[in-house]
Amino acid sequence: MGLVTASVTPALIASLVPVCVQFVLFLRWLHRRMRDDEITRAFVRDVALNHLPHIYTALREIAARQGIELDETPLVRFLEFNRSRRK
Repeated sequence: MGLVTASVTPALIASLVPVCVQFVLFLRWLHRRMRDDEITRAFVRDVALNHLPHIYTALREIAARQGIELDETPLVRFLEFNRSRRK
């Protein structure tokens, strides 16, 4: 009985170590992916809310100098499909 247990343990360890390493690497990848999505979402929101109004103002001034009439500036609206994730 002791011989069977002694031979199973190295095989079990040899198979569990790669599985655990792969799982840890997957968790790192998943965390990085989620964090990148959050950073991208924050960047897009910042550009839309803080920079687009200035860009539209400059565009209107350039168009006025060129004698071009522009339509009304579009409103920026965000749709939050999953509000439970937002804090």
